Amino acid sequence: MAHIALYRKYRSQTFGDLIGQEHVVRTLQNSIKQGKMAHAFLFTGPRGTGKTSSARLLAKALNCEKGPSPEPCNQCANCIEITEGRCLDVFEMDAASESGVDQIRESIVDVADYKPATCRFKIFIIDEVHDLSNKAFDALLKTIEEPPEHLVFILATTEFSKVPPTIRSRCQKFEFHRGTLQHLTERLQFVAAEEGIEADITALSAIARIADGGYRDALSLFEQVSITLEGRMTLDDVYEQLGLIGDDLVDDVIKAICNRDAALLLERLDEVVRRGRDPRSLLESLQYRLADLTRSAYQVAGNSHDAAAEAAMHAMAQFVGRERLLVLRGLVANAHRVIRDVTMPRIWLEGELLGWDLSPRTTTVAAEPKVEPAKAVIAPKVASPTAEPAPTPPAQKSSQKEHPERSIPRPAPTGDPQIDEFAEVWHVVASKIANESLTAFQRLAGSRVSEVASGKAKIELKRVSDVDWVNKRQALLDKIYEFLGEASATKILLEFTHQANGEASSFEPPAVDLPLEGEQLYDAARDVFGGNK
Repeated sequence: MAHIALYRKYRSQTFGDLIGQEHVVRTLQNSIKQGKMAHAFLFTGPRGTGKTSSARLLAKALNCEKGPSPEPCNQCANCIEITEGRCLDVFEMDAASESGVDQIRESIVDVADYKPATCRFKIFIIDEVHDLSNKAFDALLKTIEEPPEHLVFILATTEFSKVPPTIRSRCQKFEFHRGTLQHLTERLQFVAAEEGIEADITALSAIARIADGGYRDALSLFEQVSITLEGRMTLDDVYEQLGLIGDDLVDDVIKAICNRDAALLLERLDEVVRRGRDPRSLLESLQYRLADLTRSAYQVAGNSHDAAAEAAMHAMAQFVGRERLLVLRGLVANAHRVIRDVTMPRIWLEGELLGWDLSPRTTTVAAEPKVEPAKAVIAPKVASPTAEPAPTPPAQKSSQKEHPERSIPRPAPTGDPQIDEFAEVWHVVASKIANESLTAFQRLAGSRVSEVASGKAKIELKRVSDVDWVNKRQALLDKIYEFLGEASATKILLEFTHQANGEASSFEPPAVDLPLEGEQLYDAARDVFGGNK
């Protein structure tokens, strides 16, 4: 007889075997007992948590010759055929390989009206249903919404968000949870006993932790380690077979980082390489170990089932400390992300780990600036509140931008007191904007105030392109209103318009020996050749 993988051999055959999904089991069994079964189910959750197994269990419970029964008998012809995957009335589809609309029509829609051959219900189990195309979902929609009485749909997916809302709303949804370390370890103990394999509890706990809540992953990893065994399964066997690094070596690396012991750190990194481990595996082992140390530091119950290991972990957590643990976890996570794009990971990782400094003096250095900036900010305001602080920033700004201070020409008096008064305000605002941007200086250089009335001022610019340019730049408008609020206490709304005659202002912006590019080149081309945007 051909070998059967452990995750298939020990697939749950009754609802009582379905570990960690009691909320799903309770709801399904109560529905069967009360005769209130839905016609479509949607099972969602991480991989390896029992979605497909539950779908088969539900199919057996509905079609059991002694049922519908909240627990299949696994002895009647229907239960046996469904277990062996040869029942004519239970169809299992993989949406990843049969995602097209033609396959859905041929496999489901066209045969939906035919009654079951031998069973009570005709059941369609569609795995990874989110992989169906949009057209396939559309073809399936009407059948799922109003199926015949003998038809039941069970959809399974690991990506619930990709299932269209129209499908979700017609299904009864069940969320499958990741298995806890305790549940996974207990399941591995059961399988080890059934297979006659002796295993240390620490080894099984390590496999359960690496499986990350997936029962199928845990059994696959257990089988991988058990193939190479010549005796009892130990923690070292697990680390050796799965390419991870032992806790003792990882702890030495953590101690070397905390103590700034470069010699010890380089020695342990060389040992990692001699064992044939990849630098990425070291970072993964560090992440696992730091997670365990964090739980121990915050006194969260562990799952090692070994008092000596728990004591050693607690002592290590106390040595590192809570603050350094959190900092170190962030550094390791970032390094694990960056190392994927590094061409020489071993050399890069050496420099990265040697550069990490978790010593307490980092805290005192960070605390000193809190007092000094406060004095620097408060001193100018207290020493000389009327000392005109404005000239200092322009001097500093001009040295950074390396250009002389720009200023918009002061407007000539118009005889209208209201316009002349606001023209002075606009002159200040436009000059500040000119020093912020050379392009803005060229655009606003010929501007003038033509009207002020009812809280609104009209600013005329020389060209239509200038008006369009200003109105389309919200950041520039925000800056203008910011400077306007500083120059005048009265709130006023600005309207930018085009001057009726281009000769209204004789000012021409100075020639700038810079190549035209981007927006300036585009505007220059429009001025020469004409045309609208």
